[in-house]
Amino acid sequence: MTDPLPRVLFLVAQPFFRWRGSPIRVAYDVSALAESGYTVDLLTLPLGDPIDIPGVRIHRTGNPLHVRDIPIGPSPAKLFFDILIAVRACRLIRDNKPAVIHGVEECGVIAWWLARRCGARAVYEKHSDPVSHRGNPLRNILLRGYSAVERFMVRRVDMVIGTGPGLVEQARRMGCRVPCHHVPDIPSSRCEADPENEARIRKEWTGGKDMALVAYVGSFAGYQGIDLLFDAIPTVARQRAGVKFIVIGGSPDQISERRAQLAAAGCENAVVFTGPVAPDTLPSLLAASDILLSPRISGANTPLKLLDYLKAGRAIVATDLAANRQILDTDSAVFVDPTPACLAAGIMTLLDDPARRRQLGQAGRERIRKVYNYEAFKAGLAKAYTGMLTRDLRQPFKRS
Repeated sequence: MTDPLPRVLFLVAQPFFRWRGSPIRVAYDVSALAESGYTVDLLTLPLGDPIDIPGVRIHRTGNPLHVRDIPIGPSPAKLFFDILIAVRACRLIRDNKPAVIHGVEECGVIAWWLARRCGARAVYEKHSDPVSHRGNPLRNILLRGYSAVERFMVRRVDMVIGTGPGLVEQARRMGCRVPCHHVPDIPSSRCEADPENEARIRKEWTGGKDMALVAYVGSFAGYQGIDLLFDAIPTVARQRAGVKFIVIGGSPDQISERRAQLAAAGCENAVVFTGPVAPDTLPSLLAASDILLSPRISGANTPLKLLDYLKAGRAIVATDLAANRQILDTDSAVFVDPTPACLAAGIMTLLDDPARRRQLGQAGRERIRKVYNYEAFKAGLAKAYTGMLTRDLRQPFKRS
């Protein structure tokens, strides 16, 4: 009988579970580690939807300030919860004695600090490019501080994991002195589209009419290109009859603001807002669409939505940005310059060419089958962990 693999303490200062990139990735991380034989404790915020992951014990911090939500990216609220995570993690370390402490984003520095005090190994997992979260002056100050912390982390933890090649390259440019692995994201759901649900959804959205459906999935954060999207919609709605846009994501306040913008442009009936949906519902929603959009305007992290798009087997229009090209190519997408006119033109080009839409969708589906699947993800994460745990830390790491 083989000995059980070491215990892992996984730290993430984000609502869990929540329908957005990092929580989805974390759910895959801890599931894969548990299935590979590790005993996993996940410490997270007191926010998000309940979720049960076999083999994973989920612990949550307290919420003395009664915070109801927390924005994406650095913020004073996030810093407050980071402190609570560090305090609670100390108790979990005392009770469970983990061999690995794995921190996502800013929790990487907490993982490093705790690991050095208890003899564990520290992992920093990088999910985003700080440039993507620029905003008001206070947030920009926090981002500058976070960038300095990130440079510190990549030089001192025992392993770095990046979710996309651009993030791995960023870590290396920061002077990363440890193994830095690209363990790519996979689609947000392992479920397949259900043909009956797909037909029902399409009928609901079109009213049974012969219409083309163009869908966007994601948050309404600025770096996602949300302004670009809503500036392009009126042009398409005016020039192409029989097209409807489906926007999946956004808070009630954000949706209300965009409804007003569309009403002012005279095209409010051209858009259906669904709000956030559960990941396992998404495959049928995307499969019911004809064209899928990634209008991102900044950031080096890979848009998770692209993997869901490819899996759906539908044509994609994406801005010609490095983040989009990390996964897409001209066989699977139409690339456009990041302007409203170019995005609208790209959409209308595919609306007029059903044969090309089918060709692009088939190529994308094949890429998911070969590369971006759960078994490959689990194997990649397990390989990275094995390499870290067997490496002699007394010897300096030399990148080949």
